[in-house]
Amino acid sequence: MSDSASTAEALAVDGLAWLLAGGQTTDTGLAWSPVRGEDVDPTLYEGGGGVALALLEASRHFKDEAYAEAARSTGRSIAAAISSVDDASLYFGLAGIAITLGAIDTVLDDAPARAGATQALALVRSQFDGVRWSADFELLAGNAGIALGALACGDKELALLAVMPYVRTAEATDNGVQWEERVGEVSRLHHISHGTLGIVAALAAVGRATDHDALIELALLGAADVVSRNEAGPSGFLVPHSDPQFGPGRVPRYSYGWCHGPAGDAQVFRRLEKVTGDPAWADLVERCWSTVLDSGLPQRTQPGFWDNSGRCCGTAGVLALACDRFAEGHGDLAFAEELVQDLGTQATRDDDGARWSNVEYRQEPSVLTPRAGWAQGSAGIVRELLRFTRCARGEDPSYAATVPDQPEVRLWT
Repeated sequence: MSDSASTAEALAVDGLAWLLAGGQTTDTGLAWSPVRGEDVDPTLYEGGGGVALALLEASRHFKDEAYAEAARSTGRSIAAAISSVDDASLYFGLAGIAITLGAIDTVLDDAPARAGATQALALVRSQFDGVRWSADFELLAGNAGIALGALACGDKELALLAVMPYVRTAEATDNGVQWEERVGEVSRLHHISHGTLGIVAALAAVGRATDHDALIELALLGAADVVSRNEAGPSGFLVPHSDPQFGPGRVPRYSYGWCHGPAGDAQVFRRLEKVTGDPAWADLVERCWSTVLDSGLPQRTQPGFWDNSGRCCGTAGVLALACDRFAEGHGDLAFAEELVQDLGTQATRDDDGARWSNVEYRQEPSVLTPRAGWAQGSAGIVRELLRFTRCARGEDPSYAATVPDQPEVRLWT
């Protein structure tokens, strides 16, 4: 196990080198573009927010002030950009910025980051129209993510405001409830990133934190609808992307990663087990994991299957679940080691460091430009490699800073 830990750590160090080489020095601090040469982006999904989380992870993991200072500098550039950000969401806007700056303050006791987090969350509150913040109504870009972000920042009142519209917009199904993902969208999506389970996660978390049992009950109805759609039998768990199918011919009917598959479903079921104490949810986590193991990933068995190494849609997101299970006493790290090995195989490593190129097989050239951010790029991968390293060495499996849609391991031990 020590060899795999050293391999993962060395790969993470090279990934950090490539990330740091791409930072742009501005008047306010280090800033980051999703792809080098593009405009800088302060958000969690693609830009500086995700890079800051990776730098915080490196700072704590290595006890290295250089990474800490880079995180502080990134925080200053993010805070300076707050007034120019119109989006309020968790992954693409101000709620995610508040999370990032709050994490910098928590880990590094940074007063400017603290002030920026307060400013960002105040702007989120000011943009609420009483129902929603935008046409989107899910976790990545809508109310559910904002609720989780507000809760993580300690603003229970805003979190409650964000989830209450789900009470009156729930659509009854034969087995539970579901929600419209975006204004005017006919398809109903089922998973964590854009669908029912992302809303379930927010309802359950806010319901528990605010003692609103009715919100937890609504969360369970949403989860029941998704569970009823399982097509993998009693020992597995695989639910289609959406019904009716969103983007037929373009969007896969089944996925296995965090965003639209069992790796992300399991994170919601982990939360529900904690909230309810019902062991049936823990059983569903294991069924999700069984389906992931049987899927064939990370092997690219056919065009379009497993063309992504990132945290949102690819290998790093599955690695996060593998380490969560291990830290909670469920199994070993054998499959996690396979994932780390694949991340090493897929990386481009040279004198500039390590980075990852995802693939879009339907276009030419199919190999995409390496990205920096949390969701599709090096920052999210580096963060999981460092966490795996500690798990493999029997060290602290928690993160320096969490994202609010992944329950913390320490709550479950």
